Amino acid sequence: MKANRAVTQKQPFELPQQLRDMAENNVVQGRAAYAQFMDAMTQATSMWLGAMPANEMTSAVRQVQERSLRFAKQNADAYFAFVSEMASARDVQDALAIQTRFTQQQMQAYALQAQEIARLSGNVAQNMKPQV
Repeated sequence: MKANRAVTQKQPFELPQQLRDMAENNVVQGRAAYAQFMDAMTQATSMWLGAMPANEMTSAVRQVQERSLRFAKQNADAYFAFVSEMASARDVQDALAIQTRFTQQQMQAYALQAQEIARLSGNVAQNMKPQV
């Protein structure tokens, strides 16, 4: 029993290459599907905003929309890069390091993005006030 435990502890867990290749292929397919979705979303929101009358408020709303779509793309790109990197992880320690780094980077990105969206949303609210 002790010999069995010693062998288990010395051999690190490693993902088979075939599984890593399959995961990477899934990431590529997921990225392509997401790109198609974002293209359709961008077209739909552009048509919706295009139907609104042109004024300062519409311009401010358009800025929020454009920035939100850009942030969504940045976050998706970061996530797909993370998943791709996770697929190449050799062992549990490597996977944990990748996950920790990604989480820290994304939390910082989300905080900056939230500040930017809040600032732009304030512009929308300001433009909604009646002009005196």
